[in-house]
Amino acid sequence: MKKLLILTTAVMLLGTGCVTKTGTGAVTGGALGALAGQAIGKDTKGTLIGAGVGAVLGGALGNQADAQDKGKKKNKKNK
Repeated sequence: MKKLLILTTAVMLLGTGCVTKTGTGAVTGGALGALAGQAIGKDTKGTLIGAGVGAVLGGALGNQADAQDKGKKKNKKNK
């Protein structure tokens, strides 16, 4: 089970071409959260909870980074 989870995570991280940092953060956070959930809970429920929480937090952080990038681009146009 662990090997399958690690392989799936690696494929997800390497195979995704997310355009925004929000998408990249959600995928990365979900994968890392799933790994943490599996390590802590040692069951499917823990894995799914970890994946969900990680995806939400990763997406939120990525969204914040996208907003900062958008602000920087807007400031460059105004100069």
